[in-house]
Amino acid sequence: MIRAENGSTVTISYVGTLDNGKIFHSTDEQGPLILTIGNDQVFPALERAIIGMRTGETKNITLSCQEAYGPHLKENIISVARKYFPAVKEIVVGQKLSIDFSGGTSRVMMVIDVNESEVTLDGNHPLAGRDLTFAVRVDRVESFRT
Repeated sequence: MIRAENGSTVTISYVGTLDNGKIFHSTDEQGPLILTIGNDQVFPALERAIIGMRTGETKNITLSCQEAYGPHLKENIISVARKYFPAVKEIVVGQKLSIDFSGGTSRVMMVIDVNESEVTLDGNHPLAGRDLTFAVRVDRVESFRT
């Protein structure tokens, strides 16, 4: 059996969990993930850990928050006056909003607090600041040389 290497197309199944055991994603929901090693389709640290694995092999791979979505940054949390949102629009904690910034950029942000005068938004990825563990099974390896 061939081993996964840079350029190989690899089919994997995985369950991703947090430190507390909570599942944040699983390929059981949408089927296996097919990726080409070296094409930056997943976290680089995850790619490196898959290199050398063979079809049928399993491995638990833990990524630090720096290797995954990065740290949770306070500067990605902003408060915006409520008057800048449509008065008829209900805004609730947990809601995702697309926010337009000067310069023509926009960003999806999560509402983390709402009161009469302001809305507090978090632009961090929901898994920022969290270490992630992937229970990975390699379902198939196709060599880039074939």
